[in-house]
Amino acid sequence: MAKTIVGLYDDFTTAQKVAEDLVNKGFDRNDVSVVANNVTREYDQYATSGTNHEDDMSAGEGAMAGAGIGAAIGGVGGLILGLGLLTIPGVGPALAAGPIVSALTGAGIGAIAGGLAGALVNMGVPEEEAGTYAEGVRRGGTLVAVRAEDNRTNDVAAIMNRHNPVDVDERSANWRSEGWTEYSPKAEPYTAEQITEERAKRIPIIEEDLKVGKRAAQTGGVQVRSYVTETPVEEDVHLRREHVEVERRAVDRPASEKDLKTFQEGTMEVNEMAEEVVVSKQARVIEEVVIGKEVEEHTETVRDTVRKTNVDVSQTNKEHAVGAFDATFDADYRNHFKTNYKGRDHAYDDYLPVYRYGHSLGTNEQYRNREWKQVEPDARRNWEQRNPGTWDEFKDSIHYAWTKARR
Repeated sequence: MAKTIVGLYDDFTTAQKVAEDLVNKGFDRNDVSVVANNVTREYDQYATSGTNHEDDMSAGEGAMAGAGIGAAIGGVGGLILGLGLLTIPGVGPALAAGPIVSALTGAGIGAIAGGLAGALVNMGVPEEEAGTYAEGVRRGGTLVAVRAEDNRTNDVAAIMNRHNPVDVDERSANWRSEGWTEYSPKAEPYTAEQITEERAKRIPIIEEDLKVGKRAAQTGGVQVRSYVTETPVEEDVHLRREHVEVERRAVDRPASEKDLKTFQEGTMEVNEMAEEVVVSKQARVIEEVVIGKEVEEHTETVRDTVRKTNVDVSQTNKEHAVGAFDATFDADYRNHFKTNYKGRDHAYDDYLPVYRYGHSLGTNEQYRNREWKQVEPDARRNWEQRNPGTWDEFKDSIHYAWTKARR
C-alpha cells in the first residue's frame, strides 16, 4: 500500500537536493512533488519553459497544458524535475512540480478550494498535518512530498532527515504562540518582506531587572487576656441585739390614782430589735493596662544577581571556503578604504565591521540570487537596529563588500 511522506525545508536549494537524492535512490520522479513559495520571484529562473500556470490556477482546466511535470531536464540549474509557476490560494506565487500540481490545479480532483492543504489531503496527508505544511510554504518554505510503498517509507524518511527538515510541531507551536490558529486558503499571502522576516534567525536578548519592594510581615506581638479572680475577704462588724426581759416583783402598797388608771384590760407589746450584717460590693478601677506600638525604621541592603543574554558573534573562517573573509578580501577592503576614505577621522579597523557586514550579506544564501535593490531594505533595517543613524555613512562600503563577496 502506498503512502505520502512529506517534508518541509526552509529553502528551495535544500529541497532540490532532497528530490535529487530520492530519484537517485530509485524513486520514480513522477511520484516526487515539490512546492516552493516564490513570492520573492527568486525561483523564476528554475521554471521549465512552457510551465507558467499562474493565470490558469483559477480556471482549473488547462493548467497542466504543456507542463511536462516530472520530465527530466538535467542540466538546468542541476534540477532533475520539471518545475512550473503557478499561484496557490493563501500562498501566492509558487514553483511546483510532480503530481501535486494536478491536485492544486483541480485536474479531476477539485482541490483548488482547499488550496495547498486540500491538495495534500487528497494525496493522503491527515488534514491537521496538511494545514501545518501548507502554512510552512505560505511563510516561505519549500515542501517535498513522495508517494512510496510501505516497504520504502523508511528510505524516504532517511533521505529527508539527512537534509534536516523543519520540525513542524515546534514551528507550529511558535506560530500559535504568536496568534496563528490554522491554515486558510483565504488568507493573504505573505509579502517578500514578511518572508524575509520569517526566515531571519532570532536570538532573544533577555535581561533581568532587580525589583526591590517591601511588605508587612509579623515578627512578634503581645497577647493581653483579662480574667476575674475571687479572693476571700473578712471583716469584723459589731452588731447590736435587743432582748426583752420580764421580771415579776412582789409589792405591797396601796393603789395610787396612777395605778388605778391602768387598772383595766389591755395588751402591751414590746419588740426586740437586732442589727443584721448587710453586704454590698462596689467595683473600683485601681489600675490600667495601656497597649501601644513603637515604630522603628531601618535600612536593609539587598544583594542578588540578575541575568542577561549575551551573544558573541565570531567570524568562522574555514580554509578554502567559498567567499570566506580571508587575507585576500581583507587586502581588497583595506585598499578600498585607503582609496575612498583617506584623511578621515576613522581608521581601517573602524571600518572593518562595516566591510564584514557587507561581506556576510554577499555570502548569505538568502540573498545570493537577489539584486542589491532587493537586499538593501533588509540590510538597512538590520544595520540600523544595531547602529542607529549610521547607514548613510557606511552604505557604500557595505555595498562594495557585498559585491566583492558575491564574486
